[in-house]
Amino acid sequence: MFDRVRRRRAARRVRPGDGRALQPFRWWQLLGRALFHLPPSGPHEPEWSVDIRHWQDQASGSVTADLYRDGLCEARSALPAAFPVEDGRIEVAMSGFGVKRCHLVSADGSERQLSPDPRSAEGRRARFDRRYPAASSVIGVVSIALVLSGVLSLAVYLVETVSRIPPIAESVGVIAAPIDLPTWSTVASTVGAAVGSTERALRLRYHWLDAAGN
Repeated sequence: MFDRVRRRRAARRVRPGDGRALQPFRWWQLLGRALFHLPPSGPHEPEWSVDIRHWQDQASGSVTADLYRDGLCEARSALPAAFPVEDGRIEVAMSGFGVKRCHLVSADGSERQLSPDPRSAEGRRARFDRRYPAASSVIGVVSIALVLSGVLSLAVYLVETVSRIPPIAESVGVIAAPIDLPTWSTVASTVGAAVGSTERALRLRYHWLDAAGN
């Protein structure tokens, strides 16, 4: 039921596009733009593209995505979005570190992730994964370790902080961290978690721990 309500709210945010042509991805847009494509699966089907200018839009407090049909802007929506298309919808969502979802959800419930533009940051990461799968796997493991380190550091801090509340301290005592870490270590853990979450976002591997560790 919650998913149905969420989808209806997302569908209500969709507005008609202005028909402008899709601009090619430029190298200087690596940090502020994400672009995904869904090639046609049949001879008479359109090519869908989703263009997200996340750094440009975040200044106004709302990130939007534009849906293009065969290179022309057909619709626009604030995120999270659910663009209606033939035989389903294209769902788009972002986290604080990048795109966390860009999928075609068919009427039968099957999902198909849109492919990142080869020139985008997500596309370059995908190409690296194809060319160097072993190195890519190592980077993925390191990213998870960085995120978990940030989660653990935050959990220890929260437990100690909560235990200092007078009623709790009187009841169970103050729970101090087993190791008194220096400030630079805490900062490094936070920065590392952000780097790990950003790397995972480039692969659309979002998990709620990515947000918890930052």
